[in-house]
Amino acid sequence: MSTTNIAVLDHDAHGIPAADYVDALRGRLPNRRVELAATPARRRRLLREAAVIAGKELGAENVAAVESLRLFACNTAGADHLPLEALADRGVAVTNAAGVHGLNVAEYVFGWIPTFARQIDEGHRRQQRREWRHFQSFTKLADSTVTIVGLGAIGEAIAERLDGFGTETIGVRHSPEKGGPTDEVVGYGDLTASLPATGVLVLACPLTETTAGLVGEAELDALPTDAIVVNVARGGVVDTAALVDAVRSNAVHGAALNVTDPEPLPADHDLWGFENVFLTPHVAGHTPNYWERRAEILDRVAQTGEYADLRNQVA
Repeated sequence: MSTTNIAVLDHDAHGIPAADYVDALRGRLPNRRVELAATPARRRRLLREAAVIAGKELGAENVAAVESLRLFACNTAGADHLPLEALADRGVAVTNAAGVHGLNVAEYVFGWIPTFARQIDEGHRRQQRREWRHFQSFTKLADSTVTIVGLGAIGEAIAERLDGFGTETIGVRHSPEKGGPTDEVVGYGDLTASLPATGVLVLACPLTETTAGLVGEAELDALPTDAIVVNVARGGVVDTAALVDAVRSNAVHGAALNVTDPEPLPADHDLWGFENVFLTPHVAGHTPNYWERRAEILDRVAQTGEYADLRNQVA
């Protein structure tokens, strides 16, 4: 029986079909056999035969079925949903997609911060009304303070792009002693103390026991009333009911949410009704060359045939 080098599980990413990932891998790795698990029967066969599987999820029942697997290339930044111990017991390495989204999400964040600061949204509303009437900018980035919760690849990319705007930046991470590209780095326990000086609160952290509900009523109350919240983390990092109350009572100036809790957001949810809340359906990480950037993570395997010390290896 021949061994399939790389199997791609059939799921999309940001609306881009997995078949495009197959094309990207074949173009980048012309000497490797790449197949798409497009049917249940093919998926069962590829689970047995593939040395490398790329996908979003691989349940424990699938791990029991693999025979030749050496690497699971997870298509998400977080890998905590995977049966890592079971994979390790079978000698399977795991990589994640950390870093692939950094530039994309940073650009998304920079779409919204100037929108609020310069009131571009108000200009758009007046255009829709065909109303030629002056309005003033709400604030300016220079000399403002941006607090970034999470200093992984995404948080660092955001901080680096803020550097030229004259802002003060505060980074929040589990291990502040690691430092980072922000002017100041604090731990999660010091988040609330930094909020009264924060003009923009950017959430770019994973959803964990520590960060679930991290921004609730007390944190939103600690922010200045002219502050904005930008969430590119997970919806559960923010207490949704508390955010609705904060926006409704003008306790914060507004919010840009790429993620929500619940998700998808029900059509009758209160968040849809605010002019100063902008919602996008979890698309901040999209880039037209997303799969090509994912394919780069498999370079070392392709070049050396080794499954240790891989880029983005997490287990």
